[in-house]
Amino acid sequence: MPSGKEGFFMDTNKDVTHLTSEERRIIETGIRNGSTKTAIAKTIGKDNSTVGKEIKLHRKLKFKCTLPRPCANYRRCKYKRECRPDCEGFIQFTCKRRDRSPGACNGCKVNSSCRFDKYYYDPADAEHEYRMTLVDSRSGYNITTQEAKVLGEKIEPLLKQGLSPYAILQAHPEIGLSEKTLYTYIENKVFEGLADIGPMDLRRQVGRKMSRKKANAYKKREDRRYLIGRTYKDYKAYMDENPDKSVNQMDTIYNDVTNGPFIQTFKFVDAGLLFALYHDEKTSDEMKNGVDRLETILGKEVFRKYTHVLLTDRGGEFAAADAMETDSDGLRRTRVFYCDPMQSGQKGTLENNHIELRYILPKETDLKQLGLIDQDALNIVLSHVNSIPIEKFGGKTPLDIAEFMYPDLFEKLIAFGLCKIPVDDLILKPSLLKDRRPNKKKKHAGGRKPKISAISPKEVSWLANQGHSPKEIAERMGVSIATYYRRFPANKK
Repeated sequence: MPSGKEGFFMDTNKDVTHLTSEERRIIETGIRNGSTKTAIAKTIGKDNSTVGKEIKLHRKLKFKCTLPRPCANYRRCKYKRECRPDCEGFIQFTCKRRDRSPGACNGCKVNSSCRFDKYYYDPADAEHEYRMTLVDSRSGYNITTQEAKVLGEKIEPLLKQGLSPYAILQAHPEIGLSEKTLYTYIENKVFEGLADIGPMDLRRQVGRKMSRKKANAYKKREDRRYLIGRTYKDYKAYMDENPDKSVNQMDTIYNDVTNGPFIQTFKFVDAGLLFALYHDEKTSDEMKNGVDRLETILGKEVFRKYTHVLLTDRGGEFAAADAMETDSDGLRRTRVFYCDPMQSGQKGTLENNHIELRYILPKETDLKQLGLIDQDALNIVLSHVNSIPIEKFGGKTPLDIAEFMYPDLFEKLIAFGLCKIPVDDLILKPSLLKDRRPNKKKKHAGGRKPKISAISPKEVSWLANQGHSPKEIAERMGVSIATYYRRFPANKK
């Protein structure tokens, strides 16, 4: 492959047609040989910007930086490699070959020793993505149902006032559509059922040729770049290299996609413990906030110890991978990986716990009417699910195992509101939350009243040492304050 101004040229005039698979193979060969973008562009008869955009758009992150921060001074760090957000010695790592020209790491001589992000260009993958983009850009409407509803509510009164789409777009540039696109949406009845807008609302009904495939569904073309370096294959490779790292599986369950509630579930695989957070919305920001909240509940040290890896599915609510991976200081706190499409079994331990949750929170029911109205109610459900004896644990419960083997994690979850439930008092039916249902007078928070003799003195002692009042401990145990004092008279203040 020639470099600089030397070498043979396919055509002296720049070709304006799309890149072919053969030209993509030439680009990959040029990257591997260290040629500049200019030399590659001249070889295939294209503009420099065409080659640059092609490489940048289709290169893939094959190796994620293993350092807390991508610092160029990491090897010769004078602060003992203790990374801080305000470190004076931090210099952002840059690589001329990766970041400028040719723009990928194919053929780099220091690949084996480099610990920073590595991007590779594959001509076969680039050709496949190009073909899929051609198909995707010509099918469906690039708008979601919610976006169509908001847009319809904005333009409906203006159309009724006699304004043309052009006048509307001039008055409201924030809509961000072309005049032709807005005409297409109106004439193809995109707003049907969402707003009182139709073709006859146009001042002049212009006849346009309808698409041969009239799509009734709303299809937003999705940005899948967050999956780069985070697929299940990448997860398996990472765990093979780091078998001692802890894994936390994450998912969301709900019954009503419109009104919620939405339960963000976490399964501490090593400890066998199920944890969950209550949400009123199912958005990527809410799920990211859920990870932030989990870190706050556990503390940074315990969070990093038991959530070194987060494995989840490809639901849109989990798309904010970068935000979930970094803390408020910008430092990496975990690594996010995604299961393959339609492969829930790849996080099977969490899915098995969902079966137990569904005993108490069955599908096709109003969870709020069932009594799941807040995090406290969810903590009751978690306490019962985590108090089920497990055969592979020798009849012990997940909370028993956590108390014995992972006391730091156990103490954080107990302090948050989980508690052990005696086996005889377990309720794995929807009636567990009957006392928390709307318009019902609240009673004790543990379902059926526990036996006094079943209350753990060790747990009571630990709660008292943490500063909880007798009244708080009694409520946690689901007994009256009088019953608590009869069982533990020495704790009476």
